[in-house]
Amino acid sequence: MKINVVGKKVTLRNNFKEMAERKLQKFDRIFDEDAEATVTATVDKNSQTVEITIRQRGMIYRSEDTADEMNVALDNAISAMGRQIRRNKTRLEKARKVSPGVDFAESFYYDEPDEELDVVRTKRFAVEVMTPEEAILQMNMMGHSFFLFRDDASGEINVVYRRKSGDYGLLIPVEE
Repeated sequence: MKINVVGKKVTLRNNFKEMAERKLQKFDRIFDEDAEATVTATVDKNSQTVEITIRQRGMIYRSEDTADEMNVALDNAISAMGRQIRRNKTRLEKARKVSPGVDFAESFYYDEPDEELDVVRTKRFAVEVMTPEEAILQMNMMGHSFFLFRDDASGEINVVYRRKSGDYGLLIPVEE
């Protein structure tokens, strides 16, 4: 796995980069050599955030944590990534087409009960044509954290969503 460690609003020390690479190496046995991992460390006024993104053949795994110290945020983000991989272990094996002989050691993961992924509700609605700004207003009026709409400029289905930081994001699908 290729690992890239980046600092935003901070110059990272070599020992942090080495530690991030060393901790991410435990994922090498799960991901292929062509997988790309990016560790982004950001320093704000009183907090430090570490975001980990691993991309492999169209699959994206992402975890993020904010703490007072960058090393603590890194440890928490690595733990969250391990839990996410464990929850999706079967899907990951199918995506990699791993032979049954490959063992995902339980000691690699944190104890967390397997959860069922059942759709408990299906909702159908008409997708309205509007601008992203109108979609954000509609989302806020309904009290939702995301809203699906058809963009008036492109005619494509898009999604606006509220981010953890309180600002908004726009999802635009692209074909690969």
